[in-house]
Amino acid sequence: TTRARARVSPNRREFASRSSRSRPSRPRLTESRAMSAAARRRVTDLSSQVTSGATDVEAYKADIKACRRDLRRLIDTVNCHPILVRLAWHDAGTFEQRQRAWPECGGANGSIRFDVEMGHGANAGLKKALGYLSPLKQKYPRLSWADIIQLGGATAVEAAGGPVIPMRYGRCDVSGPEQCPREGNLPDAEPPFHGGDHKDAPSHLRAVFNRMGFGDEEIVALSGAHTLGRAFNERSGTTEKGIGAKNGTKYTGGGCPFAPPRLDGKEGFGMPGGASWTRRWLTFDNSYFKREYESEPNKEDLLWLSTDEALHTDPGFKPFFDRFANDEGFFFEKFAAAFAKLSERGARFAPSGGVVA
Repeated sequence: TTRARARVSPNRREFASRSSRSRPSRPRLTESRAMSAAARRRVTDLSSQVTSGATDVEAYKADIKACRRDLRRLIDTVNCHPILVRLAWHDAGTFEQRQRAWPECGGANGSIRFDVEMGHGANAGLKKALGYLSPLKQKYPRLSWADIIQLGGATAVEAAGGPVIPMRYGRCDVSGPEQCPREGNLPDAEPPFHGGDHKDAPSHLRAVFNRMGFGDEEIVALSGAHTLGRAFNERSGTTEKGIGAKNGTKYTGGGCPFAPPRLDGKEGFGMPGGASWTRRWLTFDNSYFKREYESEPNKEDLLWLSTDEALHTDPGFKPFFDRFANDEGFFFEKFAAAFAKLSERGARFAPSGGVVA
């Protein structure tokens, strides 16, 4: 495997130290006399977060670092890497770049914590992830929900052996459920795509990701996150495999023989059941692009969906898919950049340059 160009996680580099970064500046906030009541409230909410949150940048940095350590312990204990990545993606993935106003544009603003958005079909099962993060929000009240959610996703990738994501923090939260985005912004795995509006998987993926400002290479890179995790019948409905050992595969049911899916080889993998895309589905590498399902005697033991198939059959996606399969370092580099970009889609930072910790 080619040597990674992106910085890799401590799991791959024996807990290498992070580089220090410069201290960001604080923005000025202005308020138009002609503002609507709703807009005025948004500015008030933002001003409050600037004052009570990221104004003390050093304290905010300290909380981010401490929360990251707690997240690593949590992930190591309950093996919740995949669901934290999914939560981060689903909070940020509602972004619409044509909508200039915040928070109407959606994105990484913590709105997924409200029941109205959590109730969207694509978010089935994610309340469990919020449950993992809620004690951390109570412990670190200075941190926004949006930051804790994105920190959780980035830490999960790193803890599984993936690249260190170049993140910044200081995201502002929306204040109420009325600010949640509409349903239907996240991609479907199988047809009918977007209620039949998109003719096939490639056009559907481009419609969803182009709306957020991503191109073909970034679409394929972000899809590589499926090297982690599983699908469940009770959640996405894309597989007959469900919750519980008897409803899993030889890779997710915990039966014998069973190879631990973690990078470090430790026993345990969380809740049994479901179907995974890869054999070692708690390890972040480029296995997704190896198409491991093709060598499985029992095709039901690994998952491969229409949107996965599109990535190595569509002429626009295929060159990136093939290169990621052959060059893990290149995949890590592109994934880290794309994930960082996703984590900032629609985010409003206070201070405006964000906080790097």
